[in-house]
Amino acid sequence: MPKLPKLLISFALTVAIIISITLVNINPSLANIRSNSIYQYKTPHSSDGIGKFYMGREIAQVMGHQGAGWLERYSRESEENPSRLIELLQLKPTDVVADIGAGTGYFSFRMAPLLTSGAVFAVDSQPEMIEILDILKQEKHIDNVTPVLGDATNPNLSESSIDLALMVDAYHEFDYPQEMIQNIVKALKPNGRVVLAEYKGENPFIA
Repeated sequence: MPKLPKLLISFALTVAIIISITLVNINPSLANIRSNSIYQYKTPHSSDGIGKFYMGREIAQVMGHQGAGWLERYSRESEENPSRLIELLQLKPTDVVADIGAGTGYFSFRMAPLLTSGAVFAVDSQPEMIEILDILKQEKHIDNVTPVLGDATNPNLSESSIDLALMVDAYHEFDYPQEMIQNIVKALKPNGRVVLAEYKGENPFIA
């Protein structure tokens, strides 16, 4: 697989999403969501796309658990500079962070030591990834990372429970991005933040 370009992050570090924003109260079934006009279905124009569009953008296929090794590759530090991303988050020791689309916990386990009085919820929608997270948690002897099995519309986090929601190369794979973001915002504490990091740029291999 080709190397990703150097760090090209598009994320709103300075933009805090405040809980006081009035949100649409949703409790959708998948059947209702599929009929919702906010999503369009077309012939896929991307090799990694699923033929479903939101706000003009085709949603990408989810990277399966078979790609776990790719997430843990040694070259990732030089390719994506994740240490710099974590530095820019300006984490506080007491922060509770949700790593949405955590995969193998690459970022979860790097943030955890900084949160000496806080915690990380490593959220993923694949049970296989949750199993990997549990194994790595035991191997690394890290107690403040909690794997959480989410689903297509909900990270399954308690309301007002997190200070920061971090999504690294995850948002473009959300099958129901509007519903997922609404539920993420519900999980934020007042003055909580949502940070998106997409290592995409001009890379044609990412939908």
